[in-house]
Amino acid sequence: MNTPLERALSRFRRAPEAGGGVSARVSAAEFRAATEQRLRALEREVAEVKGRVNGLIFVVAGAVITQVVLRLVG
Repeated sequence: MNTPLERALSRFRRAPEAGGGVSARVSAAEFRAATEQRLRALEREVAEVKGRVNGLIFVVAGAVITQVVLRLVG
């Protein structure tokens, strides 16, 4: 019976060598492509977070300005 921890750790273990001792290595081109794909995904996520933070700053600044104007007028 595998626990969730054992299943998670098994994903990080090396796979047994495939057919006749040939190692399951990744070529440089495949590694480069996978790395570029991950970097692009990370760039998209960072851009999304940046947009959300900018929106939040705009909302907070608007609320502060509104409060200042209301205190000056009222």
